Amino acid sequence: MALIGTLRNKMGTWVVAFVFIAIAAFTLNDIFGNNSILLGENNVGEIAGEKISLQEYQAAVEEREINYRLTFGRSPGEREMPLLQEQAWEMLIARHAIEEQYEKLGLKVTSEELKDMVWGKNIEPSLKATPIFLNESGQFDNNRVLQYLQYINALPPDHEDRYRWESFQDNLAPSRIRIKYENMMIRTENVTRAEAEREYHVQNDVAEVKYLFVPFYAVGDSAAAPEDRALREYYNQNKERYRTEPIASLSYVTFPVLPSAADSAAIREEMEQLAAELATSTNDSLFALSNSDEPDAYARYTPNNLPAYIDPDNIEVGKVIGPFVDGNVYRIAKVSAITKDTIYTARARHILVKWTDDTDAAKQAARTKAEGILRELRGGADFAAKAREVSEDPGSAARGGDLGWFSSGDMVKPFQDAVFSATRPGLVNRIVETQFGYHIIDVTDVKDNTAYWIATMTEEITPGDASINDALRKAEAFQLEVSDVASFRREAAERGLNVLEAKNVGVGDRRVGILSNARRIVQWLFNDASVGDVSEVFDLNGEFVVAVMTEKVKKGYKPFEMVKDEITPIVTNNNRAKVIIDRLSKLEGSLEDIAKAFGPEANVYTSSDLRLNTATLPGISFDPTALGTAFRLSDGGRSKPFQGENGVIIMETTAKTIAPAIADYGLYKTQLQQARANRTSFSIADAIKEAAGIEDRRYKFY
Repeated sequence: MALIGTLRNKMGTWVVAFVFIAIAAFTLNDIFGNNSILLGENNVGEIAGEKISLQEYQAAVEEREINYRLTFGRSPGEREMPLLQEQAWEMLIARHAIEEQYEKLGLKVTSEELKDMVWGKNIEPSLKATPIFLNESGQFDNNRVLQYLQYINALPPDHEDRYRWESFQDNLAPSRIRIKYENMMIRTENVTRAEAEREYHVQNDVAEVKYLFVPFYAVGDSAAAPEDRALREYYNQNKERYRTEPIASLSYVTFPVLPSAADSAAIREEMEQLAAELATSTNDSLFALSNSDEPDAYARYTPNNLPAYIDPDNIEVGKVIGPFVDGNVYRIAKVSAITKDTIYTARARHILVKWTDDTDAAKQAARTKAEGILRELRGGADFAAKAREVSEDPGSAARGGDLGWFSSGDMVKPFQDAVFSATRPGLVNRIVETQFGYHIIDVTDVKDNTAYWIATMTEEITPGDASINDALRKAEAFQLEVSDVASFRREAAERGLNVLEAKNVGVGDRRVGILSNARRIVQWLFNDASVGDVSEVFDLNGEFVVAVMTEKVKKGYKPFEMVKDEITPIVTNNNRAKVIIDRLSKLEGSLEDIAKAFGPEANVYTSSDLRLNTATLPGISFDPTALGTAFRLSDGGRSKPFQGENGVIIMETTAKTIAPAIADYGLYKTQLQQARANRTSFSIADAIKEAAGIEDRRYKFY
């Protein structure tokens, strides 16, 4: 109300009236606009011919939220909600599209089956893994399930345990019926003997080949540049490749909100006051936990995990450190107490010499080598340099053998005993044997059981109101000066702003370019904007953004101009292939002769173990056309020049070894059946979704 009071005092009642009218118009537009639940559209999409109301979708989302709270003990945050919303949509697809298929086939799960899944012979796997249903031997116990059901039935309907169990039960039937459906689909897959025999030959027939390869880049761009007519012809012939859901593209500029020197100084002043209070505190634990959200605000440390800002050589009780800048925060710390613990820590470095095998001779050779290294170190050799040179522990060798701090129990006993028995730093005067080999050890810090209790508080260096308002004013000033794509780019250039692009944004996207949480921009693109429209100023978690829509495509096909740059290199390579094929067709002789005559870009390769299931060909990479050609040719045959994936090839098959017929192709039949079963299992849901004609319009609301 402070704003209204200021306007009334300065400009009179008419300004206040204008503000209230504007607010009312904005509110009424929300209530009675195109997407209003009172007058306009009230569905978030369509699945299998059924409209999905906003209320039904919200109920599905709420169900996922409840399950999340029961599982994790807290409400979902901004990061989790998009996932829950997608889960809710998938649940509605299953309900309206997939379950309809079950009904058509008469599939169902009986009450007897459900009982069998809970306490019968075919227990639901997730239930069998639940700890409360396992006996002392770790085996699933039906009686424990029955006891739990008695407990559940005695609970009130709104009890969390009852809700969780009933939710689990509700999902039993859908999961079982889906398995039935998938199994039925999988069993329709059939592999014939001819198919199994073909797979046998694909895996076992071998060709010995020689081939000439000329990469596309052997012909320059100028000699193969395609005409616009050729690009359009390719587009028309391959239009299905460019089918698309609704997409949009935009340009945008950002105005980051950064803390100023004044913001940093203000936070430092607050932290200095806090440091003064901490210095006189008589209960550091309570003070730290009361003034910090960090779980380790008051914590115990040992010499091996002291924070970097604590100097172990200059540490004393009651000393307050800071405030100092640590990354993007100000930090203060106080050494509250120094005590003795039951756990010891020490620090050492080592050189490891391994034996090559478990024979006595190999072990003796390794020991002799280790003793020689120990003598060198006693004579003054640098330990770190020697460790880098000869240690066979790659993890520590690069650090000069340093193992850092470790606690009792962290190392194997012979090694720990050698280190923890040392009374002063220095070289252990003997070789230590463990199951890993022989160790030469240098104790850098003897064992210590000192524990440090440290109170720590931090404050993030965040922008203040003045910094936020300054960034907002810059964004608003820019937005007021632009009205279309041309003025957007011109004004951005004049102000030294970096214009960023986001191509092919979909209706369900939450990310736009480098903006990770930009759902509001996506909604603007598909609900309100037309090509050339400039957006309002969006406030996106620490920066302000202004965007202009540059392109919009309805569901159907991407227009030619949008995919022209994508098509151009394809058609260019086709043109290059024609030039190369024409040149190669005029040359004669062996492949080596032809390669020499063509020029340095042509090379001849060989392969003596080429199979139809080969992933790559030397010098060419993956090329199914080349593989097929090699096995199509007769022994000693040579192909004409043909276009492959990455260039032009002449294939010469020296010899083919066809695997002999076998009596039983059962192994290959099983392999094919398993591969098809896996594909079927993954593709069933996608096929049903595609046939259901799903229209997702959630972007109008979320």
